[in-house]
Amino acid sequence: MAGVGKLLKQAQKMQKQMEAVQSDIAARQFDVSAGGGAVGVKVNGQGELVSLKLDPEFLKEDAAFVAETICGAVREAAAQAKQFSEAEMGKLTSGFNFPGLM
Repeated sequence: MAGVGKLLKQAQKMQKQMEAVQSDIAARQFDVSAGGGAVGVKVNGQGELVSLKLDPEFLKEDAAFVAETICGAVREAAAQAKQFSEAEMGKLTSGFNFPGLM
């Protein structure tokens, strides 16, 4: 049973580390600008839109172009957040080897 106890302690340690990493990820913010700076978006580490800034002059452009530019900026910021999150979680899980998993 000593092996089970060691495995349980390792799992508990990993859970605490994961909670800390998830908290750090959630607190991060990613800024992206598009349209020559006419659009600015900020997402948190979970990929949720936090803020959107638009240059009033940009809003005079074609509505489809404005929408496309905003969506592109949001997608880029969310992709950055996802990449960061995956990298941080990968660092955490790379050192753990649980027998029977994989």
